[in-house]
Amino acid sequence: MVHFPDTHHFADYIRRAIVAALLVMGALVPALAQRAVTVADEQDQHIFTGEEIQFLEDTAGVYTFEDVRSPALSGRFIKSTTNTPQNYNLKSTYWFRIRIKHYPESSKNWILEFFDQTIDNITAYLPDGKSGYTERKMGDDLPFENREYAHKNFEINIANDAAFEGTYYFRVKSHQTADAIIVLRSVNRFIAYALDEYFIFGIFYGMVLVFSFYNLMMYLAVRQVQYLYYVLYNLCVGLFEMCVDGIAYQYLWPNAPEWNQYAYGIALYGISIFALQFTRTLLYTHKKAPVLDRFIIWVMALRTIFFGICFVVDTNWFSYKFVELVPLAVAFYTGIYIYRQGYHPARFFVLGYAFLSLGFIHKLLLMLHVEGLNFGVITYYSLSICFVIEMIFLSFAIGDKVRILKKKKDNAQRQIIHQMRLNEKLKDSLNVRLEAEVEERTREVLEKSAIIEIQNQELTQVNELLQKQKEEILQMNLLLEKDNEALHTNVVKVTQARVMSTEVDFEEFSKIYPDNDSCFRFLAGMKWGNDSAREHYECRKCGHDHSFHGHSPYSRRCAKCDYDESVIAHTIFQNTRIPINKAFYMVFLIYTTKGKISSHKLSEILSIRQSTCWAYASRIKKVMHDRRKEIAASKSGEGWSLLVLEHSLEAV
Repeated sequence: MVHFPDTHHFADYIRRAIVAALLVMGALVPALAQRAVTVADEQDQHIFTGEEIQFLEDTAGVYTFEDVRSPALSGRFIKSTTNTPQNYNLKSTYWFRIRIKHYPESSKNWILEFFDQTIDNITAYLPDGKSGYTERKMGDDLPFENREYAHKNFEINIANDAAFEGTYYFRVKSHQTADAIIVLRSVNRFIAYALDEYFIFGIFYGMVLVFSFYNLMMYLAVRQVQYLYYVLYNLCVGLFEMCVDGIAYQYLWPNAPEWNQYAYGIALYGISIFALQFTRTLLYTHKKAPVLDRFIIWVMALRTIFFGICFVVDTNWFSYKFVELVPLAVAFYTGIYIYRQGYHPARFFVLGYAFLSLGFIHKLLLMLHVEGLNFGVITYYSLSICFVIEMIFLSFAIGDKVRILKKKKDNAQRQIIHQMRLNEKLKDSLNVRLEAEVEERTREVLEKSAIIEIQNQELTQVNELLQKQKEEILQMNLLLEKDNEALHTNVVKVTQARVMSTEVDFEEFSKIYPDNDSCFRFLAGMKWGNDSAREHYECRKCGHDHSFHGHSPYSRRCAKCDYDESVIAHTIFQNTRIPINKAFYMVFLIYTTKGKISSHKLSEILSIRQSTCWAYASRIKKVMHDRRKEIAASKSGEGWSLLVLEHSLEAV
């Protein structure tokens, strides 16, 4: 007897089976819709394009391999609408998948190759034909020695020992725009292609080195800085191309993946700066276009600032290569502007930058996904080809400049030689004429010499007489000088005596003491004597009798204790704020009037406030009263000077 299961459980079982089948079919439909590429001996290589490659964007970067194979995400893979899909959003992780139909009867070994060697991380999941997958990691974030092949691109060996149709998954993450160029190649085809490619690289970088070495020799020979800038520009171009091609990572820094991420940015900065400097020196912009020359300097400064920001803040910003269009456009425009001014070497400069501009624009349009511009290998190496053409034309420009300079130099030499010949002829004619004139002049000189000899004898006699007269005049002058000195001394003494003893006006008084210096000199003479021979200095602190000049005019500084005594210290003028010559005159007026002059009269005469005159006059009168006996017994000529010394007054 056959027993059937319970109807309810049986229905549930059928329902689950149908759902599972639908999910499996849902997962298989996109994969089945994706065209598989067959491994075949008839075709050595195949580039996956268009519908042959599908992608899935993981904006958060959290999907695992199991997630993308799940029915929920497997159906979200999108067919590529372009021949070469890219990671349009640099913050996202992209999953790519392709299908390969394996044919084990093939006699060749096969590899998968990622053509863009600038991708940071690639994780490949390779089917083994037994429902399993093998994981491989690649990318320029890893040391170069981790690669299966010592080649600039990323290659993976694939197994072809069983007949099956497998789906290959690739997880791609890169900080700059990357092309998902996936190529199926036979090993034989890869070896032939790699040898040809490295041969072309050798030619390109060899040309860069040859151009650089030649221009370096020219710089050492002629010492023109334009050659040095051209050498540095070429080397930066070579370094940039090596970074982009992956050659630098393979040969220069295979164990420095971090440096490899932004080395191209440093090379690009060098290209911009040295290209603009070369433009300035080759085209003489500082003379032919000063405004444009200053603009170029500003562009270099801004480019340097951007480079510093990228280097310090975020090296990923080096991937914004479109900024190089600004220095390129400035150099291109400068060449056109200078050429239109009639400078012929600029024509080769313009041609070179025209080709380079085409290369940059072509690359920019490819980055913007403009269709119809992909021409295979030529497209990939278009910028390198334009760099080579540009280097050739720039070399022509330098050669043309040298040719023009040589032509100018030859013309200048010819003019110099012609002028030298004219000068030689002129010199010969002048020599003949001068010889005749010299003979005639010699004859005249001989005739005049006899006359001059006679005159010299007469002059000698006259000179002897004059010498005697001169000696007599000198003796007379000496006597007169002594008389003048005595007379002057007598006049000064008489004037001073008159001033000391009689009443004179301020104008006449000012002739004796016209300024502060004369007043200070008079006080210094009274205190210490007028010269070192009659000086009677004695330090008031230590009693030492030797001094030096102090800090203020006519002051004395003790040679032993450094006490510095001013010229008005311990005099009636100490601490007064009245100008010293007016203070002198006030003392004189009070003395000559015997203290009877009023403070109002003093204020009117001296143009000083009445209160100040009253205060200072009171102190002077007090001194006169205290010294009345000395004044009465004074000699003629001492007068009011007896009131000056050994008194210290408060500030008025």
